[in-house]
Amino acid sequence: MPFAPSFAPPGLLDAAATAARLPWSALADEIAALLQDNSVVVPQRAVLPLAQGGSLFVMPATDQAVAMTKLITLTPGNAGTGRRSIQGDVVVFDIATGERRLVLDGPTVTARRTAAASLLAARRLASVPQGPLLIVGAGVQGLAHAEAFIHGLGVREVWIASRSRASAEALAAQVQALGAQARVVPDADAAMPHCPLIATCTTGKAVVLSAPPRPDTFIAAVGAFTPTMVELAPGLCQHIAQHGRIVVDTSDALHEAGDLLQAGLDVAVLPTLGDVVRDHRNAALKHPPGPVLFKSCGWAGWDLAAARLALRHGSPALAAMESVTATPA
Repeated sequence: MPFAPSFAPPGLLDAAATAARLPWSALADEIAALLQDNSVVVPQRAVLPLAQGGSLFVMPATDQAVAMTKLITLTPGNAGTGRRSIQGDVVVFDIATGERRLVLDGPTVTARRTAAASLLAARRLASVPQGPLLIVGAGVQGLAHAEAFIHGLGVREVWIASRSRASAEALAAQVQALGAQARVVPDADAAMPHCPLIATCTTGKAVVLSAPPRPDTFIAAVGAFTPTMVELAPGLCQHIAQHGRIVVDTSDALHEAGDLLQAGLDVAVLPTLGDVVRDHRNAALKHPPGPVLFKSCGWAGWDLAAARLALRHGSPALAAMESVTATPA
């Protein structure tokens, strides 16, 4: 007997529809909630090398109501061709029925959940959250961090440094369209004394920041996510370790945080964003003032948070079921 499906096809969302379900503040709040949910399970991601220098990332995660897997290809050779370097999907399932509920645009989820994690960290750790903000790297993550910090922190002035003047000017125009002032600067190190907020959003191929930071600096470093990648000079990381504090996104940074590993730091002893969220009321008492580095390598838990939020925006019934079954710490 032929199989007759008993459910409607899942929602296949393009980039714009995916972004619409993931507003910045709500996504940062969802990440914070996920970090306090004991039912969340996130296996280590699998990274398969592809021909011509590409990679396939397989990143599953689940809680008591939702299961998802992100399948992403990273193709550095697409740079300058008009094709996206990051492509793929996030497939979301209902655990109770096994039904596929959503297929989200993978690059959009990656950009927004990464910047939302930086936003959450800045809300908890930045001494001067209103900026000005220095963005190093004028690609997808540069724009995502500009949007997240403008909408989520109220930043009104953004400085932009990029190897490509044209890319920096294009990002500046996008920042101005968001209602903030923007300026393109040729030297990121020279801009550091003027900017207490910094986001490094490059491809992680070379050091882009090396000057000593202000005592009230908050840096979100997201471009280096393997042991061989780097954005921050070893001396900068060591300075922050000695005079301020370093927080990593998850314990997976022990094997992935190239900036910190190449600086010879003991990543295993560093607090995670989850530690900060779970103990935020006492964080100011436990840590002396000084510059803060939030080192982010990426985690499928952020993608699960995005899936949960996207489902809640589109399916009130499933969202209600999830809120009942989840068990926060």
